[in-house]
Amino acid sequence: MWSKIAKHFEEYPGRLKVAKALVELGLRIGLDGKIYCGPIEMDEAKIARALGVDRRTVKATAKSILEDDFLREIFSKLRPSGAFLADAAKLLGYGVVEIYADSRMKGILAGAAQAIARRGISIRQAVADDPDLHPEPKLTIITEKPLPGDIIPELLRIEGVNKVVVY
Repeated sequence: MWSKIAKHFEEYPGRLKVAKALVELGLRIGLDGKIYCGPIEMDEAKIARALGVDRRTVKATAKSILEDDFLREIFSKLRPSGAFLADAAKLLGYGVVEIYADSRMKGILAGAAQAIARRGISIRQAVADDPDLHPEPKLTIITEKPLPGDIIPELLRIEGVNKVVVY
């Protein structure tokens, strides 16, 4: 998907920046050309300001996406994935582990989930960065309670994992 988006906007870096933000944030383009976060219409000028582009760039990005059958199908179906709990986890009594790994490797999430489950701890949330959008993608897992430090060596033994941060 990302290669198609990048190719479509290769001559328009500002539009590519907008398209990337829409994907990262799960913002949908309605068939009316407006941008939505779930059912809430987003202000183009505020999106532009946040991304450091002109409002017309945001509008042109949406128009260009709607004119392409493949991109229209993708962007009209995006939606936000919900509240990311990592920054509030400590306040909620939850644990957080960030796992940095080779994104081409299979089974990272499964291996981490098994290691956590063996300790009798439930997972509240798991969010994986898209390797096409993030230069150093990570898997962030929020657990029902803080993880013991002795889980780090076990997580590091998962094939492809090169760094683990528990907090």
